[in-house]
Amino acid sequence: MTKKGYWMAMVDIDDAETYRRYVEANAAAFEKYGARFLVRGGRHDDPEGPSGDRHVVIEFESYETALACYRSPEYQAAARIRAPAARVRFAIVEGV
Repeated sequence: MTKKGYWMAMVDIDDAETYRRYVEANAAAFEKYGARFLVRGGRHDDPEGPSGDRHVVIEFESYETALACYRSPEYQAAARIRAPAARVRFAIVEGV
């Protein structure tokens, strides 16, 4: 049985308009690789200190698919849009 893969990101947004363009641009990669959003913004609490303005958890069919999506030309083009607009703490992890 293949374990799922996940993207986990905590984001501090510096330029909301540019970040919105990133969100629009990343849709192509997420559709291509079957991404499923488990967390995308929403309310949050920071009980142990700042954790970012926005939190995202995305599920993929496998760890390998999660990596492939990140490395894809579609996502890398979107990431270049995001780079000047936000600071991101990001991990790709294998599920249990």
